[in-house]
Amino acid sequence: MQLDDTDRRILRQYLAEPGLERALLAERAGVTAATLWRRLERLREGGVIRAETALIDWRALGYEVEVSLRFTLDKTNPRAFDEFIAAARGVAEVIGIETFLGRVDVRLNVIARDMAHWTEVYREKILMLPHIQEVEALMLVSTVKDAAGLPL
Repeated sequence: MQLDDTDRRILRQYLAEPGLERALLAERAGVTAATLWRRLERLREGGVIRAETALIDWRALGYEVEVSLRFTLDKTNPRAFDEFIAAARGVAEVIGIETFLGRVDVRLNVIARDMAHWTEVYREKILMLPHIQEVEALMLVSTVKDAAGLPL
């Protein structure tokens, strides 16, 4: 889908403040409310805007530990990826699953309330996942940049 300058302005404002009242969003994007509505609808239909979701701050809910786990799977089993991912989806503390080509096969992003909870989740849930050949843990210290926006 081709975007023009008006679409880009609307998307920039929408990404900056997704919960903004539509009339204010239209004003900030420099378009009428009707134009905004039509453009947003076209962007949804074109697959540019896939969903409108809530962004939850896990730390505000008491989760203080975030760990990125990189897995290399035992690929001698042709169902290793599918079985690993299916099992990982069942772990409530797993908030992200990504697959890769290369030395790392899968990355899980895991949250925990504290180090004791992290140890419990790691030992009792993560290490029980099937087909793990190697695992590397990277504990998040700080987030320097976390932008969902695009260079529009």
